[in-house]
Amino acid sequence: MRLRPYAWMPWPLRWLARVLTVLLVLALVLAGVLVYTVRRSFPQVDGTLRLPGLSGNVDIKRDRWGIPQIYADTAEDLFMAQGYVHAQDRFWEMDFRRHVTAGRLSEMFGKSTIDDDKAIRTMGWRRVAEQELPQLAEPTRRYLDAYAKGVNAWLSANPDASSRSLEYSILKLQNSSYAPEPWTALDSISWLKAMAWDLRSNMDEEIDRALAATKLPRQRVEQLYPGYPFDEHAPIVTQGAIRHGRFEASARPAPTGTPALFQSAAGTLDRIPSTLGSGEGIGSNSWVVSGEHTKSGKPLLANDPHLSPAMPSVWYQAGLHCRRLSDACPFDVTGFTFSGLPGVVIGHTDKIAWGFTNLGPDVADLFLEQVKGDTYRYKDQWPKLTTRQETIKVAGGDPVTITVRTTRHGPLINDVIGDVKPSDGANAVALQWTALTPGRTADAIFEMNKATSWQEFRQAAASFEVPAQNLIYADTDGTIGYQAPGRIPVRAKGDGTWPVPGWTGEYDWVSTIPYDELPSVRDPDAGYIVTANNAVIDPRRYEPLLTWDWAYGYRSQRILDRLKQETDKGKIDAATMTAVQRDTRNGFAQTLVPELLKIDVAGPAAQARDLLKGWDGAQDQDSAPAAYFNAVWRHLLKLTFDDDLPAGARPGGGDRWYEVVGRLLDTPDDPFWDDTTTEQVKETRDDILRQALASGYQELADRLGTDVKAWHWGDVHQLTLTNGSLGTSGIAPIEALFNRGPFGVPGSKDAVDATGWNAQKGYEVTAVPSMRMVVDLSDLSKSQWINLTGASGHAFHDNYWDQAPLWTKGDLLPMQSEPVHTLRLHP
Repeated sequence: MRLRPYAWMPWPLRWLARVLTVLLVLALVLAGVLVYTVRRSFPQVDGTLRLPGLSGNVDIKRDRWGIPQIYADTAEDLFMAQGYVHAQDRFWEMDFRRHVTAGRLSEMFGKSTIDDDKAIRTMGWRRVAEQELPQLAEPTRRYLDAYAKGVNAWLSANPDASSRSLEYSILKLQNSSYAPEPWTALDSISWLKAMAWDLRSNMDEEIDRALAATKLPRQRVEQLYPGYPFDEHAPIVTQGAIRHGRFEASARPAPTGTPALFQSAAGTLDRIPSTLGSGEGIGSNSWVVSGEHTKSGKPLLANDPHLSPAMPSVWYQAGLHCRRLSDACPFDVTGFTFSGLPGVVIGHTDKIAWGFTNLGPDVADLFLEQVKGDTYRYKDQWPKLTTRQETIKVAGGDPVTITVRTTRHGPLINDVIGDVKPSDGANAVALQWTALTPGRTADAIFEMNKATSWQEFRQAAASFEVPAQNLIYADTDGTIGYQAPGRIPVRAKGDGTWPVPGWTGEYDWVSTIPYDELPSVRDPDAGYIVTANNAVIDPRRYEPLLTWDWAYGYRSQRILDRLKQETDKGKIDAATMTAVQRDTRNGFAQTLVPELLKIDVAGPAAQARDLLKGWDGAQDQDSAPAAYFNAVWRHLLKLTFDDDLPAGARPGGGDRWYEVVGRLLDTPDDPFWDDTTTEQVKETRDDILRQALASGYQELADRLGTDVKAWHWGDVHQLTLTNGSLGTSGIAPIEALFNRGPFGVPGSKDAVDATGWNAQKGYEVTAVPSMRMVVDLSDLSKSQWINLTGASGHAFHDNYWDQAPLWTKGDLLPMQSEPVHTLRLHP
């Protein structure tokens, strides 16, 4: 007897069952296809593989987190293997980045990215990299070529989209003809321009000042950029001056050393305009403690760069080890790398360790220009503009051609950067930026990777020209140090804080600060060095202008205070360093909370305000006071300044606004307190504070309920790990494949645990400690690290975001873990 499925059912149900069965089968088939497609691109991590071009065997040992330690006998084999490993885990990220830096995103994504390409082609990042590459040292070029060979070996072994990554399979649905090109050394060098742009110092503030001046007189704009509080927040370097053309830590500044440029500011630092040089939320912490204060008697070094969150993280952890150290193979280095670039950017060798924070010098100026036809005015002449044609290929569309015009100051950018508008008799704006001149930063990376002493490290740092960084240093012999490198312009006139007329020639760059004159310190008396984008040195002891636009020292001073507290109690260890990295205290709470508690407020807002009584300023995920304080702070900023400023110049938050509001609290009738939209009423400080208390309560009550004690900061202060390409596609199912979160996080902007957010937009996290590292120079095997996401760039791989839960808690992993996979590459 033949069994007939569903025979017992009435025919309508039989029909429905058959349809459901077919749909289930199709769903299973599609799921199987998806699983196959996803897993096919996962890297091989065990066994052996042939890699043409190697001169000997290379071993790649990975721990459970997918972090590779690479062992080779020659430097070229080492970097070739690094290229192969980066491609295994992150080739889509690398390919996407090189299209960004070349202004070729439209070749991948079509017309939606044309404006991005226009902007980058106008600045000419890749053109500069083309000029830079032949100027690099011969070993650097060899290492770059070896790295490219490794990437291309992987690319050749994975010829179709599904074997490369899930992103390529999805891109095929939109752009079926796209195929990645072979990797080149130029692709690696171009990435350094993107890094420099992200850390480009105060250009955003320069634009913001000009925007604010469209609604306010200049004097009131400068009130929003107060001077650095040197008496309250120490600079990085507290001793030394320039003597005989060199910065010497023991030198005293000359009594007449304040130049005319600083005369108006020397008497009162309040008038110095300043903000975070690298943009809202972007910064970093680093510090080093000498063996004088440690339990081991050797230095400890900590670093956590603050960058925009990315999925996967911008960093890739790796170790690069020559099996036998020699002049031909001098590398034994572990740390954080950039996929697409050989070498280690931040980390330690077998003898030294180093970290970065953004120095934030003023290395970009906007010049207002007068252009007529194909000429521009300069003094009494009208020289010709330099012009070039740039053709942008567009997937699914016709090519787009733009004409890039350049003056002696740089490319004209007002047509491609929306917030840059000509004014004051000008009809164009040029950008002069140090990164648009070829440099040798790539040389510096390899030189630092093989340095064995403070002298060799300083020599290597001399080539680290853009972006200018604060470098901290420690070694196994016990030395600690700080060095400020970078190409920093010297201006004939002006300080770079406002756009200036280019046609007068008065504000031209005339030179750069010599490297030997840049601030440096070795083994300071205090026994520790802290950098957190704060002022490098008091301008009253140092003549060359670095910038006026620093962070205001709330993070750096908190770190200094914590270190002093801990070292006063006794010797410290790595656990102390980690605890300081996790510090969430809000540095402005001690100023603002007492003023809020003085305000009479009625109704439910009074219960919320009572949360602030006795609050210590800690901003943990579960904190109700932190949630309410930050809501009040957000509304206080918006109520005080949004009516006075154009949209592009309104406060996002951060320690510049701590200083601005802190000073306004002492002047209750200042015009900024008045709400200009209420014509019949003149508000004062207390009116705005009262309204901020009420508005902060109402916002959180609407979102979290009326039980104020049940509010949690992490319920509104949340991080979404967003893929930088397809994660913002606007197509929800595709975004769900690549994005992770949201999840609550502690901290806030300008806490040491700096999880930034923008007061204009909400509490969602916009900047994070992108990694954390603590290096123990007494035993490098005890050093620790954590990445924001994970090693893998493949969605659904076990190592795609496996470090994120640990990162959220502030936990660290050992930098040397037991390997669980071994892959041998052979010629």
